[in-house]
Amino acid sequence: MSLVKEFRDFVGSGSAVDLAVGVLAAGAIGTILKSFIDEMVLPLTGLLGKADWANSYVILKGGDAPAYTDLVAKAKDGVVALAEARKAGVVALGYGQFMTVAVNTLILVFAVFMVVKAINALKKKQAEEAAAEPAASPAQEVLLTEIRDLLKSR
Repeated sequence: MSLVKEFRDFVGSGSAVDLAVGVLAAGAIGTILKSFIDEMVLPLTGLLGKADWANSYVILKGGDAPAYTDLVAKAKDGVVALAEARKAGVVALGYGQFMTVAVNTLILVFAVFMVVKAINALKKKQAEEAAAEPAASPAQEVLLTEIRDLLKSR
């Protein structure tokens, strides 16, 4: 029964609840940031070159296979999606998907950095304000000061 009690205490302590809330919030924010990156940032980077990085690849082996040659002939602009090329038996190095994930990760890390930086600035400001306020004197000291002043005035 001790294990159940320990688990109940752990869950009720607040740290487990804080962790759960943090994980859920991170998942939601991750979804928002992924959408932002996919819908807002990557199209802008497409202006620099190829717009669809996910289908950027280098053929390592099998580019002359008949199935792949047929796909190229049927495709617009001779561009074949990476998944279709692999189905046709082509061995390809899909660097585009890696670049997409790398850009997503960099933007996510930068966003987290900015949030942490803002929180740290807020904490620093609060600490400075707390340090600027004079510390309240203990009640005994106030009383002794009043007694001293009364004795001086006699």
